[in-house]
Amino acid sequence: MRTVDQVIQQRLNSDVPLVGQVAQYIISAGGKRVRPALLLLTCGALGCEHPERHNMAAVVEFIHTATLLHDDVVDESTLRRGRDTANEVFGNAASVLVGDFLYTRAFQMMVAPGDLRILEILAEATNVIAEGEVQQLMNMHDASLDEQAYLRVIRAKTAKLFEASSRLAAILAGADAQTEAHCADYGQALGAAFQIIDDVLDYEGDAAELGKNLGDDLREGKVTLPVICTLQRCNAAQAELIRDAIEQGQTERLEEISAIVRSCGGLEDARRAARNEAQRAIDAARALPANPWSEAMVDLAASLLERRT
Repeated sequence: MRTVDQVIQQRLNSDVPLVGQVAQYIISAGGKRVRPALLLLTCGALGCEHPERHNMAAVVEFIHTATLLHDDVVDESTLRRGRDTANEVFGNAASVLVGDFLYTRAFQMMVAPGDLRILEILAEATNVIAEGEVQQLMNMHDASLDEQAYLRVIRAKTAKLFEASSRLAAILAGADAQTEAHCADYGQALGAAFQIIDDVLDYEGDAAELGKNLGDDLREGKVTLPVICTLQRCNAAQAELIRDAIEQGQTERLEEISAIVRSCGGLEDARRAARNEAQRAIDAARALPANPWSEAMVDLAASLLERRT
């Protein structure tokens, strides 16, 4: 991961000073680097020491960071990772354009291995992520959203890049089709579990630990799994309160709504769904060669369920 960070710093260079300032600001904010770590862990599990693995790990981090820059503009977010968002500091225009720079820099880097399969996987992932973001935008303030529609969105906007990260490792390793499928399944399930837990923490987390504003999902009119599960369990008056808040983007009664989500079992139901996804990831990791790296992949999936930040 230190090598990946070195690659990231080297490839952020630009002759345009503002590009470097904005990119450095968000990259240096202390993200978890889960996606590049996932690629390196999967490479280790497959015994792969391909010389391009660190570059490809940096590529997936650049793609992820670009989506964050754009998401914060779309969501009008003001806080990420415990400090002001890039759009809050540099403005919306700079954030969008530097997000574009990170996408294009990623595409410059992904041609280096000279493998069309790598290009295919990353180009598809980037396209699917964009589709997922647009679908989420269309779903805003829609209190009738169901679990299947929610899962379709998170598998596109979040899990797809996890899936691509682990699949890339299989491609770099020259793995057979079945092994590649296990790697892809692991990444997709891990990404889905990661996003579900993220949505749970928006209602039960600690703002200081999370480094973001609690209740952002409700303010933005996002219908996430804890709310979907709660609407299936709560009484008519509680449901009306929640639906009104979603449709109007109201946060004035966030504390009351959070209490309903907790008391009606919405968080437990969502965590159960996350456990199912984590177990699917564990099963896929155990189909890979048994070694410390694949065991770390199992531990990573299990640790998501204890995530508080």
